[in-house]
Amino acid sequence: MLYHSTANPGSRVSLKEAILRSLPADNGLYMPDIIHPLGDDFWREWRDLSFAEIGFRVASAFFGEDVPAAELREIVDGSLTFDAPLVQLAPGDFVLELFHGPTLAFKDFGARFMARLMGYLTRGDSRELTVLVATSGDTGGAVASAFYKVPGTGVIILFPKGKVSPLQEKQLTALGENITALEIDGSFDDCQRLVKSAFLDADLSERLNLTSANSINLARLVPQSFYYFHSSRMLPPGVEPVFVVPSGNFGNLTAGLLAKRLGLMVKKFVAATNRNDVVPGYLSTGLYQPRPSLATISNAMDVGAPSNFVRMLALFGNDWKSMAGDIDGMSFDDDRTRAAIREVQSLYEYQIDPHGAVGWLAARKWRAAHPGNATIVLETAHPAKFLEVMEAELGPGCVEIPERLACLGRRPSHAVPLGVEQQPFISWLRGQIR
Repeated sequence: MLYHSTANPGSRVSLKEAILRSLPADNGLYMPDIIHPLGDDFWREWRDLSFAEIGFRVASAFFGEDVPAAELREIVDGSLTFDAPLVQLAPGDFVLELFHGPTLAFKDFGARFMARLMGYLTRGDSRELTVLVATSGDTGGAVASAFYKVPGTGVIILFPKGKVSPLQEKQLTALGENITALEIDGSFDDCQRLVKSAFLDADLSERLNLTSANSINLARLVPQSFYYFHSSRMLPPGVEPVFVVPSGNFGNLTAGLLAKRLGLMVKKFVAATNRNDVVPGYLSTGLYQPRPSLATISNAMDVGAPSNFVRMLALFGNDWKSMAGDIDGMSFDDDRTRAAIREVQSLYEYQIDPHGAVGWLAARKWRAAHPGNATIVLETAHPAKFLEVMEAELGPGCVEIPERLACLGRRPSHAVPLGVEQQPFISWLRGQIR
């Protein structure tokens, strides 16, 4: 299969080029030329398939022409070593727990798959691969875990100073080895801008053999579509879910749109954001107005210029009305998010993190306007990753910290401080050329 740039559909590259180069030279994003719906053979048996088998069938729709079936199955099986349970809080009110992976965040699905796919695509290549990634919280930890000590790979993670939780920061800065963290004195948008500037420097990109692990990379998006199928099959036959997606850079929601293009029946997507409500604003007015991000307690969603918005536009043919027909947008401030954390605990004895709380507020609002609909909130991270917020609302000791997270908290941190200017960052990268 060939892959084209959203900025120039006539510019087509191979799978290897799309995955390993990540970002086209024209600053668009790669999309598959064709998305074929899954066949009748899949839909006859999909409810009885294992999570890994669903993942293999979905991955085959995108990568099956380029990756042999045995290799692709091995990549999927090695990635999906943990579950994504669907928890029912009340009739029609579901939470999909995506935090059971090694770094306690949904990003584990994409990062582990991507690391294995890149490993397959670089077999026999003697050059070291440099993975460059910006994070607003969870992406960096998942990528660091997926590539930690992987031979022939170096990882550079940019994170905004003071804008990720302490335990999230530990996941970026406490591993060492082939993982380097850059502490950027700015916002996630600054981190994202700097990463893109490196890819658009053709000489630097070539000499460092750069690739990205952000959701600009298709290898991150495709595996995130697996759990849309996985959760839908747990509902009674005939029930079309409303997926409520806490959204920042909009990779997770774009993965859901890909699932729908493959034939999954979805009644609606709800994009749930914090005060960084650029996309809900677009869905309401048709005007896309990116702006500097605002800091909130749901920090992984603090994005003012979401990269995947161009992919969303491409999937809807740049038609605002078509997009608004499939996606509704809602936003909530920190006060309502904090209240939701307390309310979910009080009503259901369930601890929901600040991002999931935004999603739960949106799901409740949707069900109030559409009685009888079944909503699935994507709970994207374990509450322990936001300990200060959780304890402020529910009291000290309210959340048990899993050992795989607690052990990092006891290790020293190492990060390189940098400002937001492009030239010092590019100069630092050039200093890494061997």
